[in-house]
Amino acid sequence: MSGDFEPVDAIHTRIWNEEPEADNPFSARSASCHGYDVFGEMLGNARWVEMLFLLFRGEAPTEWQADLLEAVAVALANPGPRDPSVHAAMCAGVCGSTAASSLIAALAAGAGGISGGREVQLVLREWRENGMDLSAWERRLASKEARGLDIWPDLEHPPGFEPYGVSRATTVKQAMACFARISSGPHLRWLSMNVDALERVAERPLALSGVAAAAFHDLGFSADEGELLHLILRLPGAAAHALEQKGYGFRKFPFFSVDVENDPEKERQ
Repeated sequence: MSGDFEPVDAIHTRIWNEEPEADNPFSARSASCHGYDVFGEMLGNARWVEMLFLLFRGEAPTEWQADLLEAVAVALANPGPRDPSVHAAMCAGVCGSTAASSLIAALAAGAGGISGGREVQLVLREWRENGMDLSAWERRLASKEARGLDIWPDLEHPPGFEPYGVSRATTVKQAMACFARISSGPHLRWLSMNVDALERVAERPLALSGVAAAAFHDLGFSADEGELLHLILRLPGAAAHALEQKGYGFRKFPFFSVDVENDPEKERQ
């Protein structure tokens, strides 16, 4: 059996291409993403959201597409400590878990049907099926049929709408107005004009997940792409809150107090 290693030519991807160094086939001399030289041309010139768009869509974004994706990224960056994904990361952080554990906890809790990635995927499916047909949306919102969650539990609320809200949150109004102003696509503007009618049929206010899904649809992302982006873009807030809570310790956990019997810390005081 020979100890020589043959070059591997069986890596198939349309996304990425590397040219190896002459003296080390495992190190890249250059790397290109969909034909763009990442380190020779993009680095120092491209925005992070432009790289995200290029990775997912296979082409460079226009100016309005980059601006819209950046606005969505800012809106989603920190869901806040009451969100299940951030709360889960905080629980991991306060226990002294590893950084990866905090992010995995955030992904797990933020993956489902309550403001999670799966909810965004479902809303994007609705956009594909209903388009900008108000009557089709109204029929779907009035329907009690399951929305294809597969291994996930059926939603108890229409996807993209608040499960417990009474009126549309100010932050949701601000996000929708901002996104619609930036976007050159038609779906955010249509949503802005028809949101009152949709909320009447849904009997619930529009949620930020519904606005984000409309923005992803204007940007041309598929349901699966929107789901993944939603998960990625919400991680910074989870990470920051996990670090903060790790520094505070469990006695300052904001959601409940902990009274430990025979607490050595109290005995020293």
